[in-house]
Amino acid sequence: MIIYQAEKQQFLTDVFQNDIEEVVLDQYRRRTGGSVSKSQVQAWASSLAYMGKVLNDDGVPDDCGVAIEYTIPQSAKRVDFLLTGKTADERSCMIIVELKQWSSARKTDKDAVVWARFAHGETEVSHPSYQAWSYAALLQGFNEAVYEGGIQLVPCAYLHNYPPPADAITHDFYRHHVERAPLFLEGADERQRLRDFIRQHVRQGDKGHALYEVEKGRIRPSKSLADGLLGMLKGNEEFVLLDDQKLVFEAAMKQARKAQNGEKQVLIVEGGPGTGKSVVAVHLLVALTGAGLVAKYVTKNAAPRAVFEARLTGSMKKTEISHMFSGSGAFTETKPDAFDGLVVDEAHRLNEKSGLYGNLGDHQVKELIRAARFTVFFLDEAQKVTLKDVGDRETIKHWAREFGARVKEASLASQFRCNGSDGYLAWVDRNLQVRETANPDLDVAEFDFRVVASPVELRNLIIERNKERNRARMVAGYCWGWPSKKDPAAYDIVMPDHDFKARWNLTQNGSLWIVSPESVSEVGCIHTCQGLEVDYVGVIIGDDLIVRNGQVITRPEKRAKSDKTIRGLKSMAECDPVNASRQADAIIKNTYRTLMTRGMKGCYVYCTDGETAEHFRQRIRGTRPTQILPIRTLPIPALPDAANDRPFRVLPMGEVVRFRNAVPVIPLKIAAGTFSSIQSLDDNDLEWGAPVDDEVSIGPDMFIAQVIGESMNRTIPNGAWCLFRTKPQGTRQGKIVLAQHRDISDPETGGSFTVKVYSSEKQVGPDGGWTHRRVVLSPKSHDATYQPIILDESAQGTVSIVAEFIDVLA
Repeated sequence: MIIYQAEKQQFLTDVFQNDIEEVVLDQYRRRTGGSVSKSQVQAWASSLAYMGKVLNDDGVPDDCGVAIEYTIPQSAKRVDFLLTGKTADERSCMIIVELKQWSSARKTDKDAVVWARFAHGETEVSHPSYQAWSYAALLQGFNEAVYEGGIQLVPCAYLHNYPPPADAITHDFYRHHVERAPLFLEGADERQRLRDFIRQHVRQGDKGHALYEVEKGRIRPSKSLADGLLGMLKGNEEFVLLDDQKLVFEAAMKQARKAQNGEKQVLIVEGGPGTGKSVVAVHLLVALTGAGLVAKYVTKNAAPRAVFEARLTGSMKKTEISHMFSGSGAFTETKPDAFDGLVVDEAHRLNEKSGLYGNLGDHQVKELIRAARFTVFFLDEAQKVTLKDVGDRETIKHWAREFGARVKEASLASQFRCNGSDGYLAWVDRNLQVRETANPDLDVAEFDFRVVASPVELRNLIIERNKERNRARMVAGYCWGWPSKKDPAAYDIVMPDHDFKARWNLTQNGSLWIVSPESVSEVGCIHTCQGLEVDYVGVIIGDDLIVRNGQVITRPEKRAKSDKTIRGLKSMAECDPVNASRQADAIIKNTYRTLMTRGMKGCYVYCTDGETAEHFRQRIRGTRPTQILPIRTLPIPALPDAANDRPFRVLPMGEVVRFRNAVPVIPLKIAAGTFSSIQSLDDNDLEWGAPVDDEVSIGPDMFIAQVIGESMNRTIPNGAWCLFRTKPQGTRQGKIVLAQHRDISDPETGGSFTVKVYSSEKQVGPDGGWTHRRVVLSPKSHDATYQPIILDESAQGTVSIVAEFIDVLA
């Protein structure tokens, strides 16, 4: 919907003669039946007057189309100002202008986010350039008139009250966004720059034709967007469907197709920690889009949205698919069946009301079902962790009946977290006294569980484990305040007896804390880890949960005053003390249950209360597997000084003939899967090296990598640059290989790649076929302290031979 639409000459008349803000307000009332705040009217008066000055120029055609306040369908996004016309080559063109009245801003450490000051104080908001670009990306991805009609979209931002040079908002940190959507500031020179920018793109008027096409354009995902999403998913091991995940996915797609024929559909999928709810959810988002349907992934918490978007795209920067990930409170005014499908993850965290103050909308479950033809809810009611969490089966079924929707239910049972150990989950439930199970004791040979003596030991373990794959984090219950929110130099979790202090994760890395490498020393909370997973989790159990004489006791009074998860408990207790106590007990236990089940391979626990620590310690038995290497048994060797003298030349891309005169230079900590598709690597992401020695012959599937360490120094010196070949042919026996492994860490580098001599022992089966009895990856060093990595049958599935060593480059 467009509120105001005219040609340029009429717009100038309305600006300079007719009080443009009153004209727009009148149109707003006519089209929506509502009104707006005085501050919005004042914003129109100010910003549109500046745009009038910009367009009051003979170089801008009089019959350009002008639109104000365009609401993009299937979103709450409103574009401030649109200008349409034709380019020099007769293409339709639309300039998107994001208007801001800001006079200052501050840089943050978050991509595309700045601090801006408003009447109520300073707030983190999207960078204006990103905002303008994201509107263009949304239209390009979903408006058929744009992507089929070839309408050229040109985003920019105009901060007419912001004096140059605007160092904070134009900082190099935001360069990527400013390059995609130029920024124009206060003053006559900046106004002329914007005018020149418009004239560069709009050479002729179009009488608003492009506005008409866009407003009437059908909303469906473009093929390029769908293909791009499918490409992101393909080969991404984090999103492979297994076992019952595939069954649920196919059932969901069948319901989604039925829903397009007019019968509203709801699917409820229940599954505990680690059953792959989010994996199926992301697959559904991609598949629905690929089927030409308009879909969104929805969660209440920002962390899962941000992390899955980053994992899907391989980038922590804002991308074209950002708008496909949404919070659960964004549907208060969405029209019925505006979406073909909504994929609601962590549905147990849904609230009744939306908005900052919990005063908007009807009921989030109701709004989500109303907004889509097909809505799928993934939930685990045992992970409700606040008094406001209302997502449960019965509530969803109630609102589905209200809309006449057909409801189906499914479950995910296969365990892919906690080393696939349902026994560990049952043990946690029993020993937190969430439910009675037949698992009083835990065999730590099945799952690496430890009770440590101090928070310092816990932190050291997590830091060491994190060196393997950047997949280890500390988390804690809400027993500590948040002083670092106001004072960045302050520490939040302080334990003087142990000389321990740490900060909550919420300040620097925000939603991406769990994947940001520099955040390993910070402590996460329930909101930034729920729905996500790591390899190893370190849990600090505070004084809100203690054990006395074998009885688990929860103490909500020990939670920090800043904790909002049990806000309203006191008033509830006055009316119904029994129910209040029951709910508080469940929330605290569910919180620790969720925290203790984030780890795929291990969980390390520190309890502030000694008797509680002993409670868990006495309920474990056995020893940890010896086959997995201990954490960093040797220090990381320093690179020799000569390592920077690389024995190859980096060629400019214009000179590169791929795999003929140059091969890619690949760091050994590159993401899994890259080596298998080396021929399709993105040139822009790599250096291409030509060996200095002309006698070195290169060919397909080769690459250069640096080998760090002394474990192969009889053949490969520390820091040597070597030539490797992927897809090695023939036997590997006795060859030097580059191996990648998930469950063990090279003792020198701490990483998931290692260079070693390969050997294996085979055994013949009854059918005449053979398997490896064991695989040995041996060092070849003058230092006898280096030991082989020995993999028995059970561990071999975690290792892949990535490449074969060819030669050291001289």
